[in-house]
Amino acid sequence: MTRIWDIGTDIGGTFTDIIAVRPDSGETRIAKVPSRPHAPVLAMLEALGAVGLGQADVRRFVHGTTRVTNALVEERLPKVALIATAGFEDVLEIGRYRRQELYRLDIAPKAPPLVPHELCFGVKERLDHTGAVIEPLEEAEIQRLIAWLRASGAKSVAISLLHAYANPVHEKMLAERLKGEVPHLCVSHEINPEAREYERTSSTVFNAAAMPIAVEYLTELEEKLPIGAGLQVFHSAGAMVPVPAVKLRPLVMAMSGPAAGVSASARLARDLGKPRVLTFDMGGTTTDVCLIVDGVAEMTDTRMMGGRPLRQPMLAVHSIGAGGGSIVKNGPGGLSVGPESAGSEPGPACYGRGGQRPTITDANAVLGYLDPEAKLGDTISLDVEAAKRVIAPIAEQLGLSIPDTALGIIRVANAAMARALRRVTVERGVDGRDCALLAFGGGGPMHAAGLAEMYGLKEVIVPAASSAFSALGCLTADFSFLQQRTVRLPLAGLDGTDFAARVAEMEKEATDPLIANGVEPAGIAIEHIALMRYEAQSDSLPVPFATPLDPAALEADFHRRHDQLFGYSTSEPCMIEALRIQARKASSTSLARPDVGRPMRPARLRDCTFPGVGTVPTAIVARETLSGVTLGPAIIEDAWSTTIIPPGWQATGDAAGNLFLTRSAA
Repeated sequence: MTRIWDIGTDIGGTFTDIIAVRPDSGETRIAKVPSRPHAPVLAMLEALGAVGLGQADVRRFVHGTTRVTNALVEERLPKVALIATAGFEDVLEIGRYRRQELYRLDIAPKAPPLVPHELCFGVKERLDHTGAVIEPLEEAEIQRLIAWLRASGAKSVAISLLHAYANPVHEKMLAERLKGEVPHLCVSHEINPEAREYERTSSTVFNAAAMPIAVEYLTELEEKLPIGAGLQVFHSAGAMVPVPAVKLRPLVMAMSGPAAGVSASARLARDLGKPRVLTFDMGGTTTDVCLIVDGVAEMTDTRMMGGRPLRQPMLAVHSIGAGGGSIVKNGPGGLSVGPESAGSEPGPACYGRGGQRPTITDANAVLGYLDPEAKLGDTISLDVEAAKRVIAPIAEQLGLSIPDTALGIIRVANAAMARALRRVTVERGVDGRDCALLAFGGGGPMHAAGLAEMYGLKEVIVPAASSAFSALGCLTADFSFLQQRTVRLPLAGLDGTDFAARVAEMEKEATDPLIANGVEPAGIAIEHIALMRYEAQSDSLPVPFATPLDPAALEADFHRRHDQLFGYSTSEPCMIEALRIQARKASSTSLARPDVGRPMRPARLRDCTFPGVGTVPTAIVARETLSGVTLGPAIIEDAWSTTIIPPGWQATGDAAGNLFLTRSAA
């Protein structure tokens, strides 16, 4: 038999994780191989081989990647030209009147524009805020633009005209005439059809810059894995999308890897009946956190990439540069970790690949938390002595022993992660102490109990296949496509016929990509969200609604949500700022307990160092043999992760392979 396996992969900065599920039998295989930043497709094929499968075995292949995110943040982008309404060519240069760091005068107030002034072109045309044409786009102006583009040498073009979200007529004219003139072309009414000129233009330019990278990468992947509609990409809003749609809108890949882990977390939270969950995804390069309430992850419309706004609906994942490979420094302010990372090459010093700078992983190795006899990703052997050598200079500077310095590094790292948790809880009016911490990624289960202790959390959940949980999320997420558009409709006197027509048009735009990839229309569910605000407000709140629309019910739901978040509501007129329509085909992949795929090692002891206790013999327990209650200090190991149970904590497991860490009665 061929083509019977479903594959999920997550390409991280250090490792590429893969999980393979055979739907007919439930068999699950997991592997981890070093990432190849300059050859990501090769890394995915190597991961496929690591689970004993070939290209002919793959029925469906879904992946999340940091490739686009890294290119945007590190500004490894091709040359882009911007076409704007005459007089608005400097919209990216002007931006928003706010500094990146209010009290840091030694750094630039804001990031430089993605498009230099000489590649910005102002085309004579004008619409008003309703979309009515004030100055038509003339043929002579189009010819002038074409001549300028040919002289510029730009290979990718972003078109963002004033008020095109209200009426895209001129953007459509330009897009039609520029076909064949440049390889890659983006128009703002397709990328971000919403008000806010700066954010819309920035997002369109980001998309244009990412297009050459994404098209080249995805085309290579299609050639190496010719499985048609079975090849899918994970969306930053928490769902799968087909490759043809991603080639046109590569921005959906931004933050897709972390979003996959959050998607799997939301499903697990629903299965376990946990009302509030904080996700804690610690990889090799970053740590990502997100809040899940009643089984639904928080969403956001805007996030910053390299100091510039990227506007599109996405899961509200907050990232910090504190992963296992984050570099440790001792500066004027004391110890610090990240955001610089050792990555996969050379990696932490304990990987034995030539790393010469201390990292968080090196500290874990020195403390005995990592098995010195194990091979990470089946390829990397641990060199604990190398870890001690790179930490020794910092220990000497601080006048501490190497183990005490390693404990300090872990504490500083946990403090940085605790600040990230506060960003997604306290700053949003949520008491994080009421949440369970769901820890995954290569380093999450190692730091989870210490982080929970520091933050005041009562429970930690370590899911089965925690090290490849984001890859699993790629498989368990729904197949979906999302559209969002500014409409600015006052709720009082709303024209029901016009509103229904707008919704129907957006439903078609959201469902067409799914139907084109073989999804039956009858199997597609539609979710409707109105982004509501009072007429005098600038920001909006998402409020679900049913069709046909009941304006009175929508208004009541908005007042209730506003009161819940801000403690009050008013009788002021309210309006629908934008509509968000999501077409979704539910996933049928189950969260099964993965097979180990290798012999279990017997229980044993290893010297480990814990804060306040010192170095003590610590029980090393195979996760598959766990039964009853395991008291700390203990370390629970399996083929893909290490979970630390510090003194004063205990662990229990369930039939699905999940671990639950709580403070022990003693």
